[in-house]
Amino acid sequence: MTYDSEDVQQILQRALTRRQEGEFSREELIEMASELGISSDILGKTEKNWLIQQEEERSQLTFNTFRRRAFWTHFVSFIAVNLFLILLNLITSPSYLWAIFPILGWGLGLFFHWWSVYQSKSEDYEIAFQKWRAKI
Repeated sequence: MTYDSEDVQQILQRALTRRQEGEFSREELIEMASELGISSDILGKTEKNWLIQQEEERSQLTFNTFRRRAFWTHFVSFIAVNLFLILLNLITSPSYLWAIFPILGWGLGLFFHWWSVYQSKSEDYEIAFQKWRAKI
């Protein structure tokens, strides 16, 4: 029986996921690579690229958490202040609902804040991420 490269990759991937220990030492990784005909230079470069990618993903996760917390702080402030304004409006002049104007204005700003936080595939996101990364 013969296997093409995709079959081999799938079989090995399933075997690796079924391994009970779930972790490999670096020596085992080097041994597996040599058995597959992968040189230590290629393995080292690939491992380095993988580590850089993992660090980038961790940084983006931290950045996203930071931005989302800032948004939710903004949202809670919006709710608290506008509830106060509605109560004040109902007490002082119940016949004229003036509190709708700050709610609409601030709500528009809140919407744009939400949009910027949850749109992570734009150029603006990358710029903000790079600025944040430079600060830390």
